[in-house]
Amino acid sequence: MKIRNLQDLRVFVLAADSGSLSTAAHTLDLSPAVASASLKRLESDLGAVLLIRSTRSLRLSPEGESLLPAARCALAGLSHALDDIAQVRSSLREELRVSMPSDLGRNHLLAWLDSFLLQHPDVTLRTHVSDRPADLYQQPVDIAIRYTDMADSGLVALPILAGNRRVLCAAPNYLARHGIPAVPGDLSRHNCLRFRLGNALHEHWRFSLEGQEIVVTVNGNRIADDGDAVHRWALAGHGIAYKSALDVGKSIAAGLLVPLCTEWTTEAAPLSLVCADRRQLSPLVMLLRDHLRLCCENLADGFKAAWPVTAVP
Repeated sequence: MKIRNLQDLRVFVLAADSGSLSTAAHTLDLSPAVASASLKRLESDLGAVLLIRSTRSLRLSPEGESLLPAARCALAGLSHALDDIAQVRSSLREELRVSMPSDLGRNHLLAWLDSFLLQHPDVTLRTHVSDRPADLYQQPVDIAIRYTDMADSGLVALPILAGNRRVLCAAPNYLARHGIPAVPGDLSRHNCLRFRLGNALHEHWRFSLEGQEIVVTVNGNRIADDGDAVHRWALAGHGIAYKSALDVGKSIAAGLLVPLCTEWTTEAAPLSLVCADRRQLSPLVMLLRDHLRLCCENLADGFKAAWPVTAVP
């Protein structure tokens, strides 16, 4: 037993609710003859009379009374599903304003966003590439991609790569000139490339080994508020960097940078998608988060093949 046409079910429900087949036809913008044919087709499909009709009245048969509640429920469920699809389609035409960190943004995220736009060509994207954290309450930014633990910030954070960590690294030519630090404490004798995030200077580098945690206060002749600049300084052999594995993993896999003190556990650098309000997590934003998570996982898998260190999640 199969209903061939949902329109036939709509005719039946409207006719039963209004007590008139002509009213059902008018509501659905059908001719009375087409509405009558729809009802007859439905009754034929089910092998039962649903509405007992006369020239002046219409009433439900026992079979019609049994079918009507389920028919209403089925049509309501379909209506909700169609509304959800329409909402998703509408959201996939919206403008999305995204803030991102400089190093990961320029070297990876912009390309990943290009591939996302190829999949969703009706989306308009505005990017803000900077290591100065965007104020999601004041600035014209919908979401931010950040290296940070947002647990106590009051913002909504969705993990992209929660297990990401920092990596201590330097170029081979720097190490050839200045030697290789055997333990994190040796960093006090090296030129360390420091990073300023807002008003905070990242100069206290943390490491742990077998339950022992140490904090090394580092120094050096270069400070930047742009993570990409620190990466470039490290590649040029100007000093030792302490960067996210996602930022420097490709350079390490290519032999341009060398990971140091790899037996030590480094600082966590979870990558998250952040917004000010959970209501901003539209279907489009969730699709973007899933896309970025897959891109990050693929990038990290590539590091693992060439560079099996614990900093790679």
